[in-house]
Amino acid sequence: MQVLQSSRQRGFTLIEILVVLIIVGLLAALAVFNMGGSSQQRELESQVRELYLLMQTVQEQAVLNNLEMGLLLEEDGYRFVAFQDIDGEWKASGERMFRKHTLPEWLTVTPYVESDAPRLASAEDRLRPDVVFFSSGETTPFEIEFTLGKDTDLMHVIASDGISPMEWRRPGSGDDA
Repeated sequence: MQVLQSSRQRGFTLIEILVVLIIVGLLAALAVFNMGGSSQQRELESQVRELYLLMQTVQEQAVLNNLEMGLLLEEDGYRFVAFQDIDGEWKASGERMFRKHTLPEWLTVTPYVESDAPRLASAEDRLRPDVVFFSSGETTPFEIEFTLGKDTDLMHVIASDGISPMEWRRPGSGDDA
């Protein structure tokens, strides 16, 4: 009787499998880190998106309610105000979504507002808005730049010529002419 010697089965050892899993995990983490960007970049985009959407909403509210509304940029944030025809003054909007919004300290906001554009003066000059949304659908011509400190490579811009709809230019969009 002859005993057949079974051939030794060949496979991967536990150590080989663990080494491959570690390498794949490191590559996946590197890819997520590179694609996701920093948390400040994501927060910057989130802040700009929120302001852009609020500005669009305010512009629509101004037309629908036949009311002049404004964006007041402050050192630490922004808020929206409404022009009261009866008093002839700008007052803080009563709606919750238009309350004061605080921006992070690392976020640099640079507004460029056309100085000779028509504005509604207020007896209470501290509430005089930088950008006015008229009930006709027009706005004060403006451009607001958002950057991470002095890093202009990641600049977001919200702009309008006063007649055309507002536009949001993101970094690398090629519209920065």
